[in-house]
Amino acid sequence: MGEAAATGCDTVDDHASRGPVAMAILNTVTMVASPRPRVGKTLLARLLLEFHVGEGRHVEGFDLGGGGEAAFARFLPSHVRAATVADVRAQMALFDRLIEPDGVHKVLDIGHACFARFFAVARDIDFVAEAWRRAIAASVLYIMTPDEEAANAFTGLSALLPPTALTPVHNEMLGALLHRNKYGLFGRGTMIMHVPALPPGLGRWIDHPQFSFAAMPSAPTAARDEIARWLRRVHLEFREFHLRQLLSEVQSAVRRPVPDRGHQA
Repeated sequence: MGEAAATGCDTVDDHASRGPVAMAILNTVTMVASPRPRVGKTLLARLLLEFHVGEGRHVEGFDLGGGGEAAFARFLPSHVRAATVADVRAQMALFDRLIEPDGVHKVLDIGHACFARFFAVARDIDFVAEAWRRAIAASVLYIMTPDEEAANAFTGLSALLPPTALTPVHNEMLGALLHRNKYGLFGRGTMIMHVPALPPGLGRWIDHPQFSFAAMPSAPTAARDEIARWLRRVHLEFREFHLRQLLSEVQSAVRRPVPDRGHQA
């Protein structure tokens, strides 16, 4: 994504005439990712998609699991479709859809098998910078794990993306966060999203095919109450994440030069 991505939304030429006023974010594209399997990517994608639905937003999910890993679409078949970056035609179809400023929030579950190829394509087309030019807040939720492969992949992404477009995620279900020093986080101002650990015994309900966090029809009352309390904590993290996206756009808008209107009639 190169130099243009490094400046993030500071290059939003289409909206520069508005001066230091933040453009309206039309929709978001959130990429849930890790190069490692079984770290909670699909659960996080499910939670975020259903959060958008609960907030009354139009939403569309993309399952890039492949290789039999495509659980996102199985859980939410009415909102999620399978996608791939296996060939040029599929890549064009996917990224053309993601870059559409149509008011639909997009959530991607990027399987570990296509992690490298997906972000190579995103880098080559300068996807994140182009999305911001179209008033689309594109960002990556990156689940941290202690292995060197994941830490190195995060370092690679941080060199390509502006800090506001890359949010590290601590999935508390994977244990205590003892490895953050491996990630060379951006330092001051960097926020970590925390996904709270699910209370014991509730996994059997949320892992049921086509389980909905909105309805929870198959779970007993006690389990529904526990899940609802857990969801409130998750949703608080999502709201803070969304506010950071809005703040990023306000800050970048303030830094844009105000056009000289002195010679206008």
